[in-house]
Amino acid sequence: MVDFVESTKMAVKTLTANRLRSALTMLGIIIGNASVITMVGVGEGAREYAAGQFESLGPNVLFIIPGSESAQNRTLERPRSLTLEDAEAIADQVPTVAGVAPQLQTQQAVVAGNLNTSSTVFGITPEFATVRSFEIADGRFINDEDVNRGTRVVALGPDLANSLFPGEDPVGQTLRIKNISFEVIGVMEAKGAFLGNNQDDIAYTPITTLSNQITGDTSPYGMEVSFISVMARDEQSMTAAQFQITNLLRLRHKTVDEDDFTVRNQKDALELVGNVTGALTMMLAAIAGISLFVGGIGIMNIMLVSVRERTQEIGLRKAIGASEQDILTQFMIEATILAALGGVIGTLVGSGGIMLISAVTPLAAGVSTTAVILAVGVSGGIGLFFGVVPARQAAKLDPIVALRSA
Repeated sequence: MVDFVESTKMAVKTLTANRLRSALTMLGIIIGNASVITMVGVGEGAREYAAGQFESLGPNVLFIIPGSESAQNRTLERPRSLTLEDAEAIADQVPTVAGVAPQLQTQQAVVAGNLNTSSTVFGITPEFATVRSFEIADGRFINDEDVNRGTRVVALGPDLANSLFPGEDPVGQTLRIKNISFEVIGVMEAKGAFLGNNQDDIAYTPITTLSNQITGDTSPYGMEVSFISVMARDEQSMTAAQFQITNLLRLRHKTVDEDDFTVRNQKDALELVGNVTGALTMMLAAIAGISLFVGGIGIMNIMLVSVRERTQEIGLRKAIGASEQDILTQFMIEATILAALGGVIGTLVGSGGIMLISAVTPLAAGVSTTAVILAVGVSGGIGLFFGVVPARQAAKLDPIVALRSA
């Protein structure tokens, strides 16, 4: 019978007697485990970050933009633009829709006193705040009367408000957009960035005011809009809403061969991003996993060297009665300890790396329990696998030959 306790004690004693060599042997396993855990954590953090970005656009949102998904327009006619009337038709005729927010967008110089900045200006309707989940922090938002009368009022994102009115209350003050005076009626709650675009550095004004007094865009079909945000009644209604909106706009635009608009589903976009980040995570983890394989080869090499160095010890132990199984077990335990300890240290290093990444980047990277279990399990398995050859070589040594060669 093999005495595992005694074999373990001897393995630990041997490893501690050669601390530097043991540490260098574990280095490959440490790097491999740390790399796998870090890469998986970063990948999951990227997926959660992308999901949070899309969710910040509002719940169950569809986006309708002008133009076909096709890279080449096969028709000679100018594609019909989306209009305010399209948005009104969707709100009136699509039963699965809970809110519709048409939006006109432009880049303008915004001036307040002796301060000025270039900012995105959104022409919107009151539904925008509900559909896109925006909240007002101070003052009020655009209302129906503002849209109907085309009043010169504006609500500011918090960053834009701080840039134009540092240390002041912007509400009630005036600013100029394209040399037209606007009254500031409100400041929005902070929303953050979406895919690199700062949503807090935007000015919001009635869509009629922006179209009629600033951009001057006209269309033979009605008031043009840059795109339309639509909120479905619930998550289960998104597919039906997308289908109904597509059919309605096809009838209104009289499209035959190719749609002159595109309806994009937030859920589909999120799934696509999740698939992409998931694939990248797997690729990065696989690349990092190569380090584990290299670390395993390092363990085998060091163990083979150890067998040669300890030939006399092995011969003496076999001469006084140690069996092949005893020798095999001791060397296997040594290899497993090296791999498992390297896995634990690598896990700690990888976890520290993830915490550092979370602290200095917007990625909410987290330690994946699955990745930890897998990495440590694989590293331990690598120790067993690559420890077999040197352990069998040691166990097969003839004690007489071993003692003579010492």
